[in-house]
Amino acid sequence: MAFFAALINTFFGFIITWVLTRYNFKGKKIIDAAVDLPFALPTSVAGLTLATVYGEQGWIGSFLKACNIQIVFTKLGVLLAMIFVSFPFVIRTLQPVLQELEISLEEAAWSLGASSWQTFSRIIFPTLWPSVLTGFTLSFSRALGEFGSIIMIASNIPLKDLF
Repeated sequence: MAFFAALINTFFGFIITWVLTRYNFKGKKIIDAAVDLPFALPTSVAGLTLATVYGEQGWIGSFLKACNIQIVFTKLGVLLAMIFVSFPFVIRTLQPVLQELEISLEEAAWSLGASSWQTFSRIIFPTLWPSVLTGFTLSFSRALGEFGSIIMIASNIPLKDLF
């Protein structure tokens, strides 16, 4: 589950980092601050919050119950908890590197006739690759070591989910 959480975090973390560093829009500072929320919350509080929101009586859980989907006390809930607590590691690893990337390199590629995809795949991504790999590794390590939120959302029942 930690591996899948790290993959999901790396993919969506890259997209969010790109949007936060390349575009200006209303609410940008709120989203940027919200990324750090898992750093500020104790993990047991995060687990209780996730169990409350995704439980049968929660905001999202009541809607999912109508669709016959259960998050709390399932592997999907564990994945969600791992994603939540390890998400900021990818963004905070990529963000400074992407901010320091020189725009002149992209402009030079465009002036030489490179398409946007060629510029991304040959100029930008090779520069970001070490940071992407580092963010993935940090996210994986954090998800693997997570205990507090997972215990809250995974039910912790002996001989059922504890072996």
